[in-house]
Amino acid sequence: MAQSPVQPVTEVVVQSAGDWSACLEHLRRTTVIGLDTEFVGEGRYQPELCLLQVATPETLYVIDPYTVGRLDPFWELLFDPQRLVVLHGGKEDLRICREQGGRLPARIFDTQIAAGLVGLDYPLGYARLVQTLFGVEMSKDLTMSNWRQRPLTTAQIRYALDDVRYLLPAYQRLQRQLHKRQRQAWAEEEFRQAMEQAVAEGEKPESWRRLKGLARLDRQGLAVAREVYLWREDYSRQINRPPRQVLSDPLLVRIARLRPRARKELISLRGLPQHLADDILDAVRRALSLPLHACPQPLGRIPETAAVVAVAQFLQIVLHDWSIRQAVASALAATVTDLKALAHHHLSGRDIPELPLFRGWRSQVLLPELQAVLEGRRLLGVDRRCSNGSPLRIVPYQPEDPVPQKCASSLPACVQAEDDLTEADNNEATAFCPSDVSPDTGNPCCPPSS
Repeated sequence: MAQSPVQPVTEVVVQSAGDWSACLEHLRRTTVIGLDTEFVGEGRYQPELCLLQVATPETLYVIDPYTVGRLDPFWELLFDPQRLVVLHGGKEDLRICREQGGRLPARIFDTQIAAGLVGLDYPLGYARLVQTLFGVEMSKDLTMSNWRQRPLTTAQIRYALDDVRYLLPAYQRLQRQLHKRQRQAWAEEEFRQAMEQAVAEGEKPESWRRLKGLARLDRQGLAVAREVYLWREDYSRQINRPPRQVLSDPLLVRIARLRPRARKELISLRGLPQHLADDILDAVRRALSLPLHACPQPLGRIPETAAVVAVAQFLQIVLHDWSIRQAVASALAATVTDLKALAHHHLSGRDIPELPLFRGWRSQVLLPELQAVLEGRRLLGVDRRCSNGSPLRIVPYQPEDPVPQKCASSLPACVQAEDDLTEADNNEATAFCPSDVSPDTGNPCCPPSS
């Protein structure tokens, strides 16, 4: 991507109701805006919004939410489906929007996601994106600045303006790359998924499932974990403190294992906030009073057998090669969890799991490639010359290829290692079949070739 300078724009610091009114009037005439926020989240349940930064093609705004008055008119602008909101790694910005405005923008474009879809790293920080696209070194001196302080310093205002200065130029450049590679639909799918995740996290219906240590609990123990978690969320919201500062996750799970029925049992736990013991005990008793059918079901987990791990690691190699060839960030294309799920599905024949790899654009362009290698319809070899930017090369399997019979007839595919894949008459190729491990034990299930 060739570098080009960003055109100068007007810079405005909005601190009064009059300035705010003029800013809103300008934003109403704009169909694309860039958005960033500065907030303080430490020691709070809900982050405190300290600054809004907004970019249009003509003007950059730094908006002081403490002095301009009501922000509702601004949030309403974001809800208009005729207006596109450009963000970078916008998870927290979407959270602020939801908490302050009650819902999410109608349409977004996340430059971090778009960058991953056109061959840049993912997740790529804003400063690195700007440096990559425009050759500009961004200052990082104020990353941990106190944005609550007033008045803001000149350096803080400059830093805040720079945070949105390159958003719209980056959007334009990445949009062109998406169009060139015919990946606009991929990007829209990713943006919708980001919005859905923001909604799910805001509603938090199953957030308690993310607690570590739940796998050892039965259904009644899970019910206790859920009730105590929901109590913690509600109490933390009331006092505006982080939930883990009220009751730590390990202690919460310990309570779920113990299932105390009396206050004496509960307060014996080290680290328990004594003044909250009665409230916690009430939550435990609510859970224990539930009939078994009303208790949560344990979630199915991918068994991390040696076979699953081995095949998942093999798939990571295939994914890395595919990502280089297709110019897609591998971390965006599939996660380790996705690959373990595919490995388990292939080895066990279980139902396809509900994961991103198995739906949308990934299921159309990436999943078939992984399955082709697993099923032996593709061979993975080493190309010492790295002619395609990768030392690996995936080629169609031909029946005359020197592949061991055991490997050719097994479920997963083979990995072919050769000195040079470009030499068609190379008869010294060796092969390894990842299916030659037992799904139960992970031990070799066929002898090596003699």
